[in-house]
Amino acid sequence: MAKSVWLHELTWPDIAEYLERQSVVMVPVGATEQHGHHTPLLVDTAWASDVSEAVAKQEGVLVTPPMHFGWSPHHLAYPGGITLRPETLTQVCVDIGESLISHGFKKIIFVNGNRVANLPPMQIAMAKLRFKTGAYVAIIDTHLIARKEVCEAAGNGRDASHHAGNVETSFMLHAHPELVRVDKIMTLPDHPLADFASNLPMDPPLDQNIAFNQPTAAEFYKRTQGHGTYSNPAAATAEIGKAVLDVTIKRAAQFIAHVKTLDVQCERCPIPI
Repeated sequence: MAKSVWLHELTWPDIAEYLERQSVVMVPVGATEQHGHHTPLLVDTAWASDVSEAVAKQEGVLVTPPMHFGWSPHHLAYPGGITLRPETLTQVCVDIGESLISHGFKKIIFVNGNRVANLPPMQIAMAKLRFKTGAYVAIIDTHLIARKEVCEAAGNGRDASHHAGNVETSFMLHAHPELVRVDKIMTLPDHPLADFASNLPMDPPLDQNIAFNQPTAAEFYKRTQGHGTYSNPAAATAEIGKAVLDVTIKRAAQFIAHVKTLDVQCERCPIPI
């Protein structure tokens, strides 16, 4: 029987044996935040976990248990959302990284499923770990690693990847159909961003000039019209979901294959206490 790729499903001798031949580990980071009337609060964690598991199986590396909390303050006008402070998310990522490095993992790849919202605190954690230890630390953002291909697969450009819209709904219809309330999927207008300014911070259309500000929870609630969806999920299909997930896994696996070839010298960390 093949061993699991999940760190928490192995014994410590399994992990010691793995470290004799490989030093890559993937760390899925998601969020617990609303995704409209039709998809659940775990969408972002599912992105990170599903991509990580598939890539780990393909490339023969390990994955830590997923982190279900990220930086989501602008979603808290909707019930159920849980956010970490940005400095807390940074420190949790640092502590996870230092724990892994203390065992001999040298290549720590965080996999962010919360779009690019988690990136600022995660990037600070990445820098802290790299400068302190010399370990190779990187971030795969599931919405950026294959952004061009994903938008093409979804068929309506950058608007497809907005919150709880075509791409996220399609992903869930493919990967977790039992969690999608199909009868609650709305037909909504697309929401192209303004030419110069947006109150969707850290979520840029990368092919457009833009500036950002930080919306409050109340402002985000108003912008998403009280239903939590920004963009049109009505065109979502499981077939689109398979296409976007497949290309995301493909690009992420290519990156992990590259990381495996790197010669990394790193100092083991003291145990974080």
